[in-house]
Amino acid sequence: MSETTPLVENAFESAQTQLRQVAATLEIDPGVIELLSYPKRELTVHFPVRMDDGSIRIFTGYRVHHNDARGPVKGGIRYSTMVTQDEVRALSMWMTWKCAVVNLPYGGAKGGVVVDPRALSERELERLTRRYASEIDIMIGPAVDIPAPDLGTDGRIMAWIMDTYSMHRDYSVPGVVTGKPIEIGGSLGRVEATGRGVTYVTLEACRRRGVSLQGATVAVQGFGNVGSVTARLLHEAGAKVVAVSDRYSGVYSPAGLDVKSLYEHRAAGGLLAEHPLKHEDVTNDELLELPVDILIPAAIEGQITERNAGRVQAGMIIEAANGPTTPGGDAILAQRDIYVVPDILANAGGVIVSYFEWVQDLQSFFWEETEVNQRLQRIITNAYNEVAAVAQERNLRLRDAAMVVALRRVVEAIRIRGIYP
Repeated sequence: MSETTPLVENAFESAQTQLRQVAATLEIDPGVIELLSYPKRELTVHFPVRMDDGSIRIFTGYRVHHNDARGPVKGGIRYSTMVTQDEVRALSMWMTWKCAVVNLPYGGAKGGVVVDPRALSERELERLTRRYASEIDIMIGPAVDIPAPDLGTDGRIMAWIMDTYSMHRDYSVPGVVTGKPIEIGGSLGRVEATGRGVTYVTLEACRRRGVSLQGATVAVQGFGNVGSVTARLLHEAGAKVVAVSDRYSGVYSPAGLDVKSLYEHRAAGGLLAEHPLKHEDVTNDELLELPVDILIPAAIEGQITERNAGRVQAGMIIEAANGPTTPGGDAILAQRDIYVVPDILANAGGVIVSYFEWVQDLQSFFWEETEVNQRLQRIITNAYNEVAAVAQERNLRLRDAAMVVALRRVVEAIRIRGIYP
């Protein structure tokens, strides 16, 4: 994912609004909805890190568990200067729905540290990661809470967390995190999983709506791991990717971009603005309003709001980021009959393959990449079709239908388990 400026005032309030709007259409005990409106537990830590110059800096981190009725909680860890407690709360709630809508035996969690990882040396980043892992050690574990990479983190950071957790127990525990390097228990196909899942969902959405992907124009906001993989795979599938953006700028060419070259440029650490291809410059905000067939917001939450939803020209939006559309913005998209595949369905590929990685670690038995990708495609396509069927049956938009599917599963798990004591 890429980091842009969020336009939403409070992501947690948006998540709560989404929950309550859908719950109002279902016969659910109000007490259960109140329970699901807040995290089950949350930890805030302020911890010291010794910098390379010998000074000590204090950092703030969070780990939040939203709900564990369906199993251990699962969710990424992000490093960003924009991390807030309410953002982490919202993301943990969205993870609960995401896991439920694709029927994984997980609840939702999320974590983060308020830091710009690019401003730290590798040694400082490792010390910060290991200290943060030590602080949240009481919250994580392969049967409790399994973190993964997110904005600003990667497999290297997951390796440090796994090693720190393992050192505290005097034996290796590869299942404590997912998104690890292959050499220490990671899964083939995990790095590209979210973008590949977005691609599978886009293909299925086009098929069901009778839209040809061949030559369809696509704009992707965010050219990090998710956006760059999505753009590359859609280009390979025949789409015309006309615009992409990173955290600093964007490039636009109505004739189509050389996605392969951009992907290689990004993988080498380059910025889009530095690429020599012929293009028009475009901002992240302008990209959202381009005349394209398919818009894929793949940056951060709160990008499509009441302020700009009326100017979105895409006929289809595939939400590769978490919470990219605010409730107010979504209402405008609904009035304009723009087809939206919601985040909890569209970007579930990452957590699906994280689940595969966790299962492989627990069994110490690993799969070929083709098997990983086939299983991913089957699960996310089946989930899309299930949500689409509920949408048709109840005359709902996909976002509400996905929430209905997810909420029913979580509420049923709570009902079966009962309220302790």
